[in-house]
Amino acid sequence: MLKQQSGEKAPNHLERRAASAARLSLVFNFLQTTLKFVGALLTGSISLLSEALHSASDVLSSLVSFVSIRAAAAPPDEEHPYGHGKIDTLAGLSEAILLFLFAIYTLVTATIHIFQKPEVTKVDLGLWILVICMIGAVFVSFSNHKAARETESFALQSNVQHLNVDIITTVGVLVSLLITKFTGWQYADPIFAIGLSLWLGFSSLKMVHSAFHEVIDRTIDEAEIAKIKEILEAESDLISYHKLRTRHSGAWHYIDIHLVVPRTWSVVQGHELADRVEKKIEAELHPAVCTIHIDPSPESI
Repeated sequence: MLKQQSGEKAPNHLERRAASAARLSLVFNFLQTTLKFVGALLTGSISLLSEALHSASDVLSSLVSFVSIRAAAAPPDEEHPYGHGKIDTLAGLSEAILLFLFAIYTLVTATIHIFQKPEVTKVDLGLWILVICMIGAVFVSFSNHKAARETESFALQSNVQHLNVDIITTVGVLVSLLITKFTGWQYADPIFAIGLSLWLGFSSLKMVHSAFHEVIDRTIDEAEIAKIKEILEAESDLISYHKLRTRHSGAWHYIDIHLVVPRTWSVVQGHELADRVEKKIEAELHPAVCTIHIDPSPESI
């Protein structure tokens, strides 16, 4: 059935929630990047420098997320009747590619340093900086994860992935500096930097895979499809349904279904059923747009 233009406008509270979470992530990543660069400069730690570069890529990804979320929330227009949700997905894909390139750079840099004589100084300062950044990352990651679930923003999900990797790698750098502090073994620093690069490469490839499937309109989650089927099967007047198709774009779900009704029904009866089912599905999967086509039953039914 045809949808009114006003019915496709993204919920304002979801837009504000996503933008607020992206803004928090951007500010935090900028602050922790500055701290890590200062720490790397004062300590000479290659693993801390790698972490600083990693966080710098997160600053760019947070900025991309902040801009893309606002752009993706724009209502449909004449040239983009299905809205701008794919901007959010493309932003997440670009962030994942950026993280992969960073992983390659870190691997090359750490490999070069392991063949040189590494030396880390002022270890205590580096340790304090890492602890502060780790605590901040845990808080911001939790906040962004909650917002990503509420808004179904891929860019925010990508941000959470970045922050979670930040937490893990920060702990790793912390351990490598502790080893250096208590054993004096300077090679712990570049060796961990190599492990860090391999971890980041793997994480970024998973993110690329997820974003790619959303770009090519993969179906929505099985649990959500099951909810659609429950709504359809609860309609006693409905003979059957077919051509159930779903896709995801930004925060929105799009559902297309063909419903089979008695061929003796009037247009008004068919319209009332379609309208009722559309409203139920859109309420269950909010925000969603459901489009239904009515098919008359065969003569034999």
